[in-house]
Amino acid sequence: MDTQKLDNSLTVLQSSKDRWAGLPVPDKIEHIDQIISLTAFYAEEWAMTATKAKGLDPDSPIAGEEWLGGPYAFLNWLQYMKNTLKLLVNGKSVIHKMKIKSRHNGQTVAQVYPNNLLEKLLLNHYSIDVWMQEGITPDNIENTVAGFYKKNNPQGKVLLILGAGNVSSIVPLDIFYKLFGEGKVVMIKMNPINDYLGPIFEKIFSPLIESDFIQFAYGGGDVGAYLTHHEMVDAIHITGSAKTHDIIVFGSGEEGQKSKEKNQPLTTKPITSELGGISPTIVVPGSWSEGDFKFQAEHIATQKLQNSGHNCIATQVLIMPENWSGTERLLQKVENEITNAENRPAYYPGSEDRQNAARKHANAKCLGSKVDRTIIYGADSQMDEPCFKDEYFSPVLATVSIPGDNPSSFIRAAVQFANEKLDGTLGANIIIDPKTARNYKTDLNQAIADLHYGSIGVNTWCALAFLAAGGAWGAYPGHTYNNIQSGIGVVHNAYLFDKTEKTVATGPFRNFPRSLLHGELHLAPKPPWFLSNKTAHTTAKKLTYFAEKENFLSLPGILVSALRG
Repeated sequence: MDTQKLDNSLTVLQSSKDRWAGLPVPDKIEHIDQIISLTAFYAEEWAMTATKAKGLDPDSPIAGEEWLGGPYAFLNWLQYMKNTLKLLVNGKSVIHKMKIKSRHNGQTVAQVYPNNLLEKLLLNHYSIDVWMQEGITPDNIENTVAGFYKKNNPQGKVLLILGAGNVSSIVPLDIFYKLFGEGKVVMIKMNPINDYLGPIFEKIFSPLIESDFIQFAYGGGDVGAYLTHHEMVDAIHITGSAKTHDIIVFGSGEEGQKSKEKNQPLTTKPITSELGGISPTIVVPGSWSEGDFKFQAEHIATQKLQNSGHNCIATQVLIMPENWSGTERLLQKVENEITNAENRPAYYPGSEDRQNAARKHANAKCLGSKVDRTIIYGADSQMDEPCFKDEYFSPVLATVSIPGDNPSSFIRAAVQFANEKLDGTLGANIIIDPKTARNYKTDLNQAIADLHYGSIGVNTWCALAFLAAGGAWGAYPGHTYNNIQSGIGVVHNAYLFDKTEKTVATGPFRNFPRSLLHGELHLAPKPPWFLSNKTAHTTAKKLTYFAEKENFLSLPGILVSALRG
């Protein structure tokens, strides 16, 4: 550890923090334009480096994960933030064209997707809403948007970001939200698991590094520990696990546990965090066709196996209706999809140990000899099962059956189970067919409201809230340092909402053209993030370069590739 170099980097940031905070918005827009061009230029190197590091075949459709979860997600966010800043420069409200509505109980909801024809074409029949906290109304929401940019003589801060080691866009998205959304300059400490991306990011961020607004640090836990307690660090943001958070905030071992119990942090620095958890998927009983069972099995397998299960919102507990005739049928298809999905390394350190721990369950089933994947069948909903408390962060799926004589009673019981039994509040999913959704609309809306999760996917994986630049990504609000769950605060959030509760993404239960057979008029093909999508890599690459310039002439090629998936 070169402490002198770390000290010098922090000195540079301290000297430039107020300059960044007071930098005119047009100058910040110019920086974004530079970063957009550099990201597009290095996009292929970024995606291919991550693909190879994770042991994926660059010519396989699953390589599309590294395009979507890498340069595409970042470029898309940059365009959203640029638009937000342009509105501010022109003296317009960030939300002046946005649909703002109230739920029956008065809760304010902002539709952040789609907002124009282009977005309707790209993700047809998808919508994304941000629900606000209590006290926010359509009349006062404007007062809670872009708060940093409404300050007179804002003061700068030096933020330490402890980077994530899994999804490659997390680091740049965290950095740039804190820079442009909160006015902080950033020391990014790369995670040793994916620090191979650091040199690429340094090339992409070079204008901001040369202007002394971003500094990079590398190394192990000793470097992180040195920086977290450094007097020149004003605030900290962590993406990782609750255990890591607790060590940083309270210390390790018995002394750390005592400090946590007394809620006596070792640091007074403000700390925000995104920490994962146990993500559930609730399957509501209904009348499904054979195609529905196949498609939703692919959907659930994707939620589990994307990035080899190393996602903070990878589904870990599948909540099934005990009395539904389709339960066994769906579970068998899910097992088939997980077993037969393309093999890949479980690259994240400790994955094998965590999976072996899961396999100690009496009902654990190892799937095949050529894949390292596990399903725990029939976890007991009345017990404090390890799979309800320990985030396995590996290819492990647990199932649990919940009683309920009809969709109404089942969904209430399922939501109660998720809220009370599962650790974490980052993301949850609901799968429900359109007819059942119409017949039980009130129950469905109440379930979405009652789920204490920061992101909720209805007939789409809640990871869409991560990809959605306008969504607020983070845990359900209300956690404290000594009961951190999935963290404190949000990132992404390119519309700069200050008081968010959750982001709700809704998608189609059936894909096009099968949807037409059921009278559903939409053109949504199989999503490019599905493991079973045959053109995921080509579609994701096309989307990435489209996100650079948003040229309408590129749309036909994207749509053709997507429909072939």
